[in-house]
Amino acid sequence: MLRVDNIHTFYGKIEALKGISIEVNEGEIVTLIGANGAGKSTTLKTISGQLHPLHGTIEFLGETISGMPSHNVTAKQVIQVPEGRRIFPQMTVRENLDMGAFLRTDKDGVAEDMKKVLELFPRLRERLSQKGGTLSGGEQQMLAIARGMMASPKLLMLDEPSMGLAPVIVDVIFETIKRLNEAGITILLVEQNAAMALQTAHRGYVLETGSIALQGSGAELLRNEQVRKTYLGEV
Repeated sequence: MLRVDNIHTFYGKIEALKGISIEVNEGEIVTLIGANGAGKSTTLKTISGQLHPLHGTIEFLGETISGMPSHNVTAKQVIQVPEGRRIFPQMTVRENLDMGAFLRTDKDGVAEDMKKVLELFPRLRERLSQKGGTLSGGEQQMLAIARGMMASPKLLMLDEPSMGLAPVIVDVIFETIKRLNEAGITILLVEQNAAMALQTAHRGYVLETGSIALQGSGAELLRNEQVRKTYLGEV
């Protein structure tokens, strides 16, 4: 579904991605793990069109999307749920969800997806008229994911969905990710919680300073000695 081939992305003169190549197959959960500054979020921003690679190509369903403006990438149903949630705090929950469907013209499909996300996140149903900024951190993350789902994604990219959340809410978020994937959504996940990410993902890539250091199935990476020492805190 997604092929990222040898992309080099810069912030000014600083090379943030140094030839990243990854693939995501339809129906998979693929995770990117690594330390802060490794290039995980930059990879997602480059795929979504917020940043443009100086070299390399990105293909989605066989079409080159590298260099496209982000709204055109979104129209291809490549949807990013950003780090830090980035909901609209002064809008109600319903208005936030409506914004997720902003580019859609299929009213019946939008109504059906609204029904589905409220079944997936019953807490949001109870808070439809509440302003997004008054929700708890966990509820805001649910809203951010639900807003992404309202765009009818073919590929859903989640950037640090567990950041700053209590452990019990982290469990809920990861269970939701599994349920979305079981419903047919392909997911590219950036996550600081390496253990949870690798337990959830079919495959993973380990990024170090803008390059791919390791790759393999989630189970293989969980068993890898380097991963266990560096990212899982084992001695």
